[in-house]
Amino acid sequence: MTTDGHTGPRSVADQTIAELGGRASILARQRADHQRLDRLMRRARETAAEGGATHTRALRAVARLVFTHAFAEEAVLFPAARRALPGGDPLTLRIETDHQEVDELVTRLDSADPAAADHAELMHRTFAVLDHDVRTEEDELLPRLQQVLRPHRLRQLGWQWELVRRISPTRPHPVVSRRPPGQTLSALPLTVLDRTRDRLQQLDEISRWRFSAAVSAADRVLAGAAGAVERLPVLRWGERPETSRP
Repeated sequence: MTTDGHTGPRSVADQTIAELGGRASILARQRADHQRLDRLMRRARETAAEGGATHTRALRAVARLVFTHAFAEEAVLFPAARRALPGGDPLTLRIETDHQEVDELVTRLDSADPAAADHAELMHRTFAVLDHDVRTEEDELLPRLQQVLRPHRLRQLGWQWELVRRISPTRPHPVVSRRPPGQTLSALPLTVLDRTRDRLQQLDEISRWRFSAAVSAADRVLAGAAGAVERLPVLRWGERPETSRP
């Protein structure tokens, strides 16, 4: 039963691992990522007053999880849902609009002064959209998939989703299509650029910022390259007007 008394699919938040089809199932993998996201957002909120490198790292951890997770959903989970579910297209489109809003909010958050009031407002708005996204997936999309797909298919989707998540871009790219074929074509160039930027950030921190000037210069070049790549017309193929941005 749902909370309003009507019969309906149970939220994956309320089911056991066995009911979800095992830990390899897309249902269990999604829920585990959502639980980790909740912990990371809590850490970011706790470090907001402290600011500095600790808060920056907390926000970065949220972003790296969110963007790899969402990219794998758009590449694997949502196409499967559109094939399997009546009304799957409008349901996944609702979630894609949340993803688009998060991309745009994090892009603004990255450039905001952490000490400014709008930084906190942007963070809270971003986290509110992420919470809404999680609820839509756990209460609607995933339970409906559970009703129509056999456990072995859910596990197959889980493995595919996990593979794509591990090789996905790690930063916001709000201009790129949220659907194949543009979304698929964007994977290789943006993943290479994003993860190279990640490694440079790690190097900067490990070296205790001795090479910050060189790292910052390289990061600007890579960011510019990513911006140019995501504006290639071919990477907008398949985009829906609801999530399209100039």
